[in-house]
Amino acid sequence: MTIPADARTIRVAIADLNGQPRGKRMPAGYADKLGAGSVRMPLSALNVDIWGADIEDSPLVFETGDADGTCHPTERGAVPMPWLATPSALVPMTMMSGGVPFAGDPRAALARVLDRYAARGWRVMAATELEFYLIDDSGKRLRPPRSPLTGARLRGNAILSIRTLDAFDAFFTDLYDGAEAMGIPAQAAISESGIGQFEVNLLHDEAMRAADDAWLFKQLVKGVARAHGMVASFMAKPWSNEPGNGLHVHFSVLDAEGRNVFDNGGAEGTPLLRHAIAGCLEALPGSSLILAPHLNSYDRLTPGSHAPVNASWGYENRTVALRVPGGPPAARRIEHRVAGGDINPYLLLAAILGAALSGIEAERPAPDPVQGNAYDLAGTQPGMAADWATAIELFATSPQIAAIFEPLLIENLVRTKRQEQAKLAALAPEYRMAPYLETV
Repeated sequence: MTIPADARTIRVAIADLNGQPRGKRMPAGYADKLGAGSVRMPLSALNVDIWGADIEDSPLVFETGDADGTCHPTERGAVPMPWLATPSALVPMTMMSGGVPFAGDPRAALARVLDRYAARGWRVMAATELEFYLIDDSGKRLRPPRSPLTGARLRGNAILSIRTLDAFDAFFTDLYDGAEAMGIPAQAAISESGIGQFEVNLLHDEAMRAADDAWLFKQLVKGVARAHGMVASFMAKPWSNEPGNGLHVHFSVLDAEGRNVFDNGGAEGTPLLRHAIAGCLEALPGSSLILAPHLNSYDRLTPGSHAPVNASWGYENRTVALRVPGGPPAARRIEHRVAGGDINPYLLLAAILGAALSGIEAERPAPDPVQGNAYDLAGTQPGMAADWATAIELFATSPQIAAIFEPLLIENLVRTKRQEQAKLAALAPEYRMAPYLETV
């Protein structure tokens, strides 16, 4: 394992079901031993709640003696951790159990879906657009940050404001330098419509690489923000009166010759494009728990809030759940616009791409594309679960979800969310946001 030459420590980490890195801190000299599977962790470590506590009724804990799995470096390799004062490296890992990928590992779930595409001779290309807020948490209550240029607290909306971006130039310079060092293809940054809200687009790449990029980028943003005296939050709805954070996914599929299977030379795309859209729409209710995994996620899903709520699609229409962007036919793709910024990137890509492939395999017909405002369709067709409790039950029983994910992962995630649901219900409403602020 090659690590940065100046690294004094390393972290080995795996994404748990909530997308949180779980792992160990080690001396840099241990790097040569990582490839042999010498790092072990309890399998249950990937199945903990948002606070990091064991799931009380999980069969992975006492029932099976809390057995270990072995951790193996992913093909991503080591990346620097530029937000730390001490030169350090992060080694993304995947979990094995009994010599095979652990069914409860989110990254393994995405690999399983991508293997289905590979069996057809296909590769999936994907890109993400991530929204986040910069927040001042230095006082007794959360507030928008102060402008580093003027010292005045941000007020009012600043859609596509260059002035606001420039005010935070030191933060964004460190963010882009860090992304380059980590091999994350950060592209355009914009000031979004919320106070202190920004969006950064990541360049399209192989789907697994895109998921890795999104997972690592979220850690980078949070780390750099802390180094600048702020908190960065990908919570779906940090402020009740401000827009929520979304995470849009763009994807296309290439055949063995590198041709885009969604491209028919025109704006409408191929029948495979429509089949993929139909599969995603059919899976929308059952996949709500992946697209909106937390209690706070459902505060974002309101009509007219730029967060699609119904199973709709259209061409160049930002009110629908699935948008087919314009542009050159060779770049024909699907933009899945439903997910919040609080998702687990591996589970998100697995759910979206698994649903699209199911639609293709069944040659499922898509409904007519929506013209105009898709929010006018609210209540007329199935879509996202209305609340967190409903999402948990739909995920547990959905045949579309059962076709994508291993039974163990479904069971583990349902147990996790039910435990979180019970814990949060015991808290006063004003304390229910705290677990999400910087974790998701």
